[in-house]
Amino acid sequence: MTPTQPTILAVFAHPDDEAFSVGGTLAHYAQKGVKVVLACATRGEAGKITDPSMTITDLGQHREDELRRATAALGIPDPVFLDYHDSGRYERTRYDDELALMNVNPFAAELKIRDLIDSTKPDILITFDPHGGYGHIDHLIIHRAAAAAFFSSGNLGDGGLMRMYFTALGVEAAKGLARMGQDLDPNIYGVSESTVAVKMDVSAQAERKKAALVAHGSQTGPNSRMGQMSQEERGEMEKRMLGSEGFSIGGTRTSLPTFPLRGLFDGLKGFEALDD
Repeated sequence: MTPTQPTILAVFAHPDDEAFSVGGTLAHYAQKGVKVVLACATRGEAGKITDPSMTITDLGQHREDELRRATAALGIPDPVFLDYHDSGRYERTRYDDELALMNVNPFAAELKIRDLIDSTKPDILITFDPHGGYGHIDHLIIHRAAAAAFFSSGNLGDGGLMRMYFTALGVEAAKGLARMGQDLDPNIYGVSESTVAVKMDVSAQAERKKAALVAHGSQTGPNSRMGQMSQEERGEMEKRMLGSEGFSIGGTRTSLPTFPLRGLFDGLKGFEALDD
């Protein structure tokens, strides 16, 4: 039996999560003929506008448009939205918004993702690690919902989804986030090298990933943490972020041929050539 088109489903919380975490990897596999489905839980309605030159009346619509430009830059299809609202952070936290992701029943979010798995039939699912990168409540909730959907989707009966990967933030990268002002312990939020199952070399996709980040201009403007970095700090971050992307194993329904793996599809029958 000839395998169907290989498919990756990536599930994240806000527009721009994909560019920072997995943009290079999604661009890499899209160029190899892999179908990429990007699901975004919210439209980032509660984000902080970091470019004072922008006049934005509908931030959710604006960030949706930014995400569409970012996916075009990465060479992947338009995103799918789960139609929840951004919970925000700090003074922007939306405690009273019933659709804010932090107020949503996580089982309901799981079922939405499970339905998406059923309709798109991916081979691989990618989502946040258990710490949600840097601990944003929406990241934590979408991690929980997507991970639960991976396990419950095993009862759909048609196979297909074989592995789940979590974005793997290394200790050095976590230290970089801490230097940028994120209140986190790098030895808790960062993972050891022995935890990284796949280290993707995405240097060939650096320009696509840069373009995707630029597309998210409302979040990467001069008043953003990235925009306020020194030239040296920014150069260090870009070298790390544009060179490679790491993933840990979140779940698997197939054996691993080796560890670490050569790529996300390593050992998946019929798709081995994708990681030659």
